[in-house]
Amino acid sequence: MHLVSNMAYVGEIPWHGLGNQLSPKQPIEVWARQAGLDWTIESADVRFVASSTSGSPNNIGSIHAFPEQRVLYRSDTKAPLSVVSSRYQVVQPREILEFYRDLTEVGGFELETAGVLKDGKKLWALARTGQSVSLKGRDEVNGYLLLATACDGTLATTAQFTSVRVVCNNTLAIALGDSAGCVKVPHRSQFDAQAVKRQLGIAISSWDGFMVRMKALVERKVSDAAAEAFFQRVLTYPASTGLPAPATNDSAIKAAHALYAGRGKGATLPSASGTAWGLVNSITEFVDHQRRARSDDHRRDAAWFGAGATLKQRAWDEAMKLVA
Repeated sequence: MHLVSNMAYVGEIPWHGLGNQLSPKQPIEVWARQAGLDWTIESADVRFVASSTSGSPNNIGSIHAFPEQRVLYRSDTKAPLSVVSSRYQVVQPREILEFYRDLTEVGGFELETAGVLKDGKKLWALARTGQSVSLKGRDEVNGYLLLATACDGTLATTAQFTSVRVVCNNTLAIALGDSAGCVKVPHRSQFDAQAVKRQLGIAISSWDGFMVRMKALVERKVSDAAAEAFFQRVLTYPASTGLPAPATNDSAIKAAHALYAGRGKGATLPSASGTAWGLVNSITEFVDHQRRARSDDHRRDAAWFGAGATLKQRAWDEAMKLVA
């Protein structure tokens, strides 16, 4: 079963083949309709039926309220989404798209995908920033800004710069070292789109810094022994994950090494072959496309927001040590 409930996209057909294809530069209103984001999250009191004490089967008992909690549900289908505390601040589907209105109308950004996961529990939009670099003339990487939220407690509202390497459609969060590339707004706080944009800096400077680092990775040649050591470091899971001792994932190391050694998309490009950039991209491709998961959707969810994103960050951090 697909986690994707609704989606709209511009350009290439996405990883799962689902969604409504739009022509470029559509207004936000069209995106809302086609991406399935044209509804609101409503809330209601939690009520429960206390069982009757008389023992009579016809006596259904009394209805009571539980004021500390609210039920969130969809305005269109009335489908329940979650039960949250009364202090929970909802971010509406429309707010996800509205975040991009000024960016697309005057900032040169262009929405590329938006949609609904898990029947409305998770919502996202992804826009190209217009920033791009071509490494060694042939390896193109584009800048994106992702905004996602969830109303089931699994994700704070997250705005994050990310990059996509065209040759393999891999996503790598733009690692800035100072976390300026990601802003998380917990649901106990009000989501203020303009404040988030100020915090992100929606800045050229973040992309420039990322580009400098990417180019350094491209120039850093790596020996076979150094490559092997890199994969061991990235794919050895620490003892703190409930395991008594650090665990090396041998099958993952083998798979990532094969991608690096030529099997990966773009692995033979001059920018990636035998370089630290190639090491990073082998982990990214492994996480985005090959890591064991219940489905492609679950893998994508983890690659953007979960354990996969953590692995990609670890690969980036280890690669940066090679060029330090």
